[in-house]
Amino acid sequence: MAEHENGSVLQFAPFQSAVDEGFWHRLSSLKLNELGIDESPIPITGFYAPCSHSQLSNHLTLLAESLPPEPSEQSSIPTISRGNRNRCPVPGILYNTNTLESFHALDRQRLLKAEAKKIWEDIHSGKVEEESAVLSRFLLISFADLKKWIFHYWFAFPALMLDPPATLIDLRPASQWLSLEEAESLSAACNEWRNSHSTTDVPFFLVDIASNSHATIRHLKEWEACQRDGHKFLFGFYDPCHLPNNPGWPLRNFLAFICSRWDFEKVRFLCYRENRGFADLGLSLVGEALISVPQGWKDHQHMPNAVGWELNRGKKVSRCISLAKSMDPTRLAISAADLNLKLMRWRALPSLNLNILSATKCLLLGAGTLGCQVARMLMAWGFRKITLLDSGKVAMSNPLRQSLYTLDDCLNGGQFKATAAVKSLKRIFPAVEAEGIVMAIPMPGHPVPSQEENSVLEDCRRLHDLIDSHDAVFLLTDTRESRWLPTLLCANANKITITAALGFDSFLVMRHGAGPLSIIHEYKAETVNALSAEVENFSLTDGDGRQRLGCYFCNDVVAPVDSTANRTLDQQCTVTRPGLAPIASALAVEHLVGILHHPHGIFAKAEFADSTNSGSTEQPLGILPHQIRGSLSQFSQMTLVGHSSNSCTACCSTVVSEYQKRGMEFVLQAINHPTYLEDITGLTELMKSASSFKLDWDNEMDNDDCVEI
Repeated sequence: MAEHENGSVLQFAPFQSAVDEGFWHRLSSLKLNELGIDESPIPITGFYAPCSHSQLSNHLTLLAESLPPEPSEQSSIPTISRGNRNRCPVPGILYNTNTLESFHALDRQRLLKAEAKKIWEDIHSGKVEEESAVLSRFLLISFADLKKWIFHYWFAFPALMLDPPATLIDLRPASQWLSLEEAESLSAACNEWRNSHSTTDVPFFLVDIASNSHATIRHLKEWEACQRDGHKFLFGFYDPCHLPNNPGWPLRNFLAFICSRWDFEKVRFLCYRENRGFADLGLSLVGEALISVPQGWKDHQHMPNAVGWELNRGKKVSRCISLAKSMDPTRLAISAADLNLKLMRWRALPSLNLNILSATKCLLLGAGTLGCQVARMLMAWGFRKITLLDSGKVAMSNPLRQSLYTLDDCLNGGQFKATAAVKSLKRIFPAVEAEGIVMAIPMPGHPVPSQEENSVLEDCRRLHDLIDSHDAVFLLTDTRESRWLPTLLCANANKITITAALGFDSFLVMRHGAGPLSIIHEYKAETVNALSAEVENFSLTDGDGRQRLGCYFCNDVVAPVDSTANRTLDQQCTVTRPGLAPIASALAVEHLVGILHHPHGIFAKAEFADSTNSGSTEQPLGILPHQIRGSLSQFSQMTLVGHSSNSCTACCSTVVSEYQKRGMEFVLQAINHPTYLEDITGLTELMKSASSFKLDWDNEMDNDDCVEI
């Protein structure tokens, strides 16, 4: 029994906070995906319950569901449900700043007073009697360092100050204050209140004990029913504190409410606590305090002072937590990899569609200098599904120019480039879905011996299936003829196709136009790739009736032939200025990103920076050219357009139709007899006509009439 005859100032045990790791992960996601640089306050929900252990206090806890769900998470994040006895919801507000300096510069006293004012208004409006949890409103300020996964934060639990403060007369265990019959009845009433779905999370209540020792628990709005002669009357609340000589923090605003609502000079209160889920009147406290209504409290406009910032180990400083060490390395890598892309959407590129990039399946034909650079650039842009195809092995000369290989990949004859590149990609970013295919691409001008025909045809079919199962194809091989079959297969399947080719100090990057039969034949559901719905929605018709853009072979007047025979060493190797491949590779990937974000996709017309009707102002990523040709010797770059040719050996309707009719038989004939392609496309007749065309020169023309071109 603790008697306070002379009375002492009533002291309260401060609220303690606890933040689940899931809350910080959700906040990070919300910040990156939805909030951006918006610092508007965010409504959140905290949870607490009555003390349930004699040595430990309960904390106000923030969980993942404490934050509002993102639109994409409506079904995956559980909503806050009522009726959970272990989670009494309390409304709060979050101020998350963009910089650490802004966090430290916040006017904490102003923010605290603003939240205390809400409690004050809830008291005078009657909201407390309907929703008593608002008496425990809280405030959280934070800064999330998403690069280092460090979070700075500070809680405040606003408490209205009584002036003069309440005087404690008596505080003892409830079992000592009540008779045995009253204690048994109150325990039963409390257990019933806590077991009811409608009242278990109502933290403030009234206790009415009749003269026959029968106890009843009522809502605050039923206080008149408790005003009967011979009845004991207690103001009860869920007390998170375990201390035997101090009530918990929620009592502070409860007393402020009682002062404002009723004219009581003496208040008896019940600090309700539990043990193993049941009422424990030995742990619970009953106290008696003297209160006097401060002057002006009946006036709604009179705002009392407030306190409530949580101390950190006894000091008025913020708290800090680092999650980097506790996170799974792969998950940390994914978060870090997406960080730059998601930051783009804050200001520079709000329309950036990361889902379409991560869902696009990319096939890279060639895992050399260009293939390595393109693969890394794809990952930097958020592409996660990458397949590399190459038949070569890593040589000693490769690692310096081909960024995915090291000296270890060259030893013992060298690893296959395709498999070594995939291992390197996964070391760089474990979440990438990369696959390596060791296979040579059949080429025109490289005749196939009869004993190897079945193997080559199998490679052709495999390449067909690979292209069919991917959404975008990069042609990054060393020779011209190795690009012919992929170009034909891409034109047939109407795939996004990007070519990058290098000279010594010049480069070409281009996107192939749509296939010639894409307008004639409608796609069937089974031929549409597994790309996201947004890619599938690209238009399959050219509404303006424009001529198709050309492919890599559309300007040729001869069929591709063997370009490796009778070559010196410098002609056999890809001899280029080292800076050329990264430039061309970056432009190739930028091309793909532009196509995926263009409303017409593969059917988009060629655009120029100086074109008045390019429509670039409508595209956040800028223009979408057809060809980009650059020169390092001149440090110049220009955009060109080339339309499709009716005599193209790779993408004209004649060649594609012939492939669709004859399949692999046609491919084998084109490989063994390159002039066959010239014959069926009309190039043979064109060359004959050109050779028979004669020019008559006027030998008497004055030299002054010559024009320099």
